[in-house]
Amino acid sequence: MDLGISGKTALVLGGGGGIGGAVAQVLAEEGADIAIADIDLQAAQRRAEAVKSAGGKALALEWDLSDLSEIDTNVALVEDSLGPVDILVNNTGGPPPSSVLGQGHEVWLSHFQSMVLSVMAITDRVAPSMRSRGWGRIITSTSSGVIAPIPNLGLSNTLRAALLGWSKTLAREIAADGVTCNVTVPGRIRTERVQFLDRSKAEREGKTAEQASAESIASIPMGRYGEPREYASTVAFLASVQAAYITGSVVRADGGLISSI
Repeated sequence: MDLGISGKTALVLGGGGGIGGAVAQVLAEEGADIAIADIDLQAAQRRAEAVKSAGGKALALEWDLSDLSEIDTNVALVEDSLGPVDILVNNTGGPPPSSVLGQGHEVWLSHFQSMVLSVMAITDRVAPSMRSRGWGRIITSTSSGVIAPIPNLGLSNTLRAALLGWSKTLAREIAADGVTCNVTVPGRIRTERVQFLDRSKAEREGKTAEQASAESIASIPMGRYGEPREYASTVAFLASVQAAYITGSVVRADGGLISSI
């Protein structure tokens, strides 16, 4: 299937990491020009080189999402190098494992700024251009914790859930302008983040990381962790021309992990 996004400009936040990197790669294979933003410039550059070596066009950006003052400068760099943003993939790093109780105000504010407010502000920066051109895709990657809160991920469960209400509201505001706005929900995808969470669980419960991973896999009907590329393909479809009538939705790519309807 031709997704119809050849020549479109995609900005992928967290594009140097496992999920973000896979999204960048899959979109590039579909012909999109990719701006890869990451706090780790070397990771962004490695992904950009991978895209270029496969014949794509890519720009690597060092981008600290907690610093809102960087937004105008970085988006302008994307626009000057690749053109106005057609596809925005909001993908932010996760906070450390934590309970909900006992977190200081400064902790909540810090992660709210990097995980939620940054997404809103970057979207505010690129959405007017999408609306004026009559085409755009805004896709926000969250976590299965927004549907079924994950034990000991209190910060993530709470803050990422805010993005669902924001995305649904935004979708109704911009749908008539040809811009869609959707949320994607990963289950347990085989990334460094999931490996870190397995190790953290193992330490808390006095188990080995292998035991913690095996228990996690046992809860997934497919009996395995998802691959980053499988999740990225879901994001890519939502970015496509064919997905033009899908907006305001929450789309799971979780191997059946989340048990609720």
